[in-house]
Amino acid sequence: MKEQKKTIKNSKQNVSKKPHFNKSVKKVKTAEKPTLKPQKKQPKQAIQSQKQQKNSDRTLKIRFLGGVGEIGKNMTALEFGKDIIVIDAGLTFPNENMPGVDLVIPDTTYLEQNKNKIRGIIITHGHEDHIGALPYILKGINPPIFGTKLSLTLIENKLKEQKINDANLNSVKAGSTIKLGCFSIEFVHVNHSIAGAVALSITTPIGVVFHSGDFKIDYTPVNGETTNLNRIAEIGKRGVLLLMADSTNIEIEGSSMSESAVKETLDHVFADNVSRRLIIATFASNVYRLQQILDLAVKYKRKVAFSGRSMINIAESASKIGELNIPDKLIVDIEHIKNLKDSEIVIVSTGTQGEPMSALTRMASGEFNKVTIGGNDTVVISASVIPGNEKMIYGVINNLYRLGAEVIYESLEPIHASGHACRVELKTLHSLIKPKFFIPVHGEYRHLKKHSDLAESVGTPKRNILIAEIGDTVAIDGKNIKKADKFTSGSKFVDGVGIDGADSFVLRDRIHLSEDGLVVAVVAIDEFSAKLSSIELISKGVVLTEALSNGAKDNLANSLKQMDLKKVRDESELQDIVRRNLKNFLFKQTKKNPMILPIVMLV
Repeated sequence: MKEQKKTIKNSKQNVSKKPHFNKSVKKVKTAEKPTLKPQKKQPKQAIQSQKQQKNSDRTLKIRFLGGVGEIGKNMTALEFGKDIIVIDAGLTFPNENMPGVDLVIPDTTYLEQNKNKIRGIIITHGHEDHIGALPYILKGINPPIFGTKLSLTLIENKLKEQKINDANLNSVKAGSTIKLGCFSIEFVHVNHSIAGAVALSITTPIGVVFHSGDFKIDYTPVNGETTNLNRIAEIGKRGVLLLMADSTNIEIEGSSMSESAVKETLDHVFADNVSRRLIIATFASNVYRLQQILDLAVKYKRKVAFSGRSMINIAESASKIGELNIPDKLIVDIEHIKNLKDSEIVIVSTGTQGEPMSALTRMASGEFNKVTIGGNDTVVISASVIPGNEKMIYGVINNLYRLGAEVIYESLEPIHASGHACRVELKTLHSLIKPKFFIPVHGEYRHLKKHSDLAESVGTPKRNILIAEIGDTVAIDGKNIKKADKFTSGSKFVDGVGIDGADSFVLRDRIHLSEDGLVVAVVAIDEFSAKLSSIELISKGVVLTEALSNGAKDNLANSLKQMDLKKVRDESELQDIVRRNLKNFLFKQTKKNPMILPIVMLV
């Protein structure tokens, strides 16, 4: 890998260079208007049939592929007639019931079956739970992709890693509008914990759909650009048919903390640790946080070393497009920090969620040869703990303390500002939009229910509020909202380079092995006499004592000796006999059901 200093410097010199995506959005071609010919007068019955058909065609369908009933994996499709647009294509990370799985992405079978209708994929921002599935789903569909500059830069990096070179990436700006089939999409600037976040105002043939994306209302953002409440209010005054809004922080009263407030805490950390080495872990995609750390490093005369591949890649990409300002000679390679005093360096690292292979986790476990944690280190974890990651991140914190470091994290200091709106901000959005219908999104079921209650409390009738789940189709005809047909949906698992579904036999086998273990039974049969020669049992993950092993072998031997093995048709049938015998015996003795792998040998 090139030295960070050299790489970042080159990035600064090439700010004027454009990313490899389209500068402007080309209009989607529409079919030519057919020539009108005089037709005979149709019967009354035929006219009524046509009216019914016309009314049924004027139904907007919202299909939820992810992001409802769960945190992450956000993906929603809007369908009207022969046109489909897709909002986001995110991933989530596996839970404890998914051994060996790397990533979880939406099942896009429905989109693949209707790929000729897809006019585009609209990206609200560049977080993994909104763009992470793109390298995998683009192998089945390949429509044009639209997003702001930083979002597309991050997508481009991901596609390069997967060697996908034919993606049609189109850069848009907040305030611009594009036309895709019958849909007109306006991009509205909102605050979030990443630059380039937008909400979407989507004009359909039956009304406007407003999708908030992930957002917050920050009145003192780092870059000075606040959520465009004026434009949101204008859209609301014109009338909004449906609002879909972020529900992540619905359980938190008040408003979210401003990103600028984090800088004050970080400033105190720098000031209070002038003689100590600083290690700050944060989300690599939070460019605003990175900028604040860089500014404070300049203020306190420290060099900066990035640690973690994603941190280095995003810093380079954001610098290249002008989203991150990196002063000359500020960056040093992580390999060279040994030449600097502790007071002269700040290390910016990945690993806020205790990810096993992240830089911070390896530092805490003593497995990172470039950084050795000691008593003169202050480690700042500038992020909140994502639900489900508590055990991992607190394990990292415990290990850091064991190595003598001081650790500052959210429970001790206001060191992180959420990028999601809390209840007061959500009420503001609802009050400005005044939608006829409402569907809460981006949250587990409890979040969606509480957001539904909030919507009702600010004036949306209960009959006009609907909680959707993955696989649901919500149909809106302008007057009513209801659930319609189900479609193929769920999750697919990324395991190395392979993708499989939730009904994967591989995953079932892994879970079986992790819970009950494996017993390999090697049975030797005399080829000429067809009599049992020997039995050997090999166990993995099973407590197989000598007495239990001998009992299992004796029981199997007795059963085989009572059989006329010459009448057994083939080795497969004999394997089934061995498997059933051992399975029944071990379950009776241990109440466990290990996987049995029989191997029959002719000797």
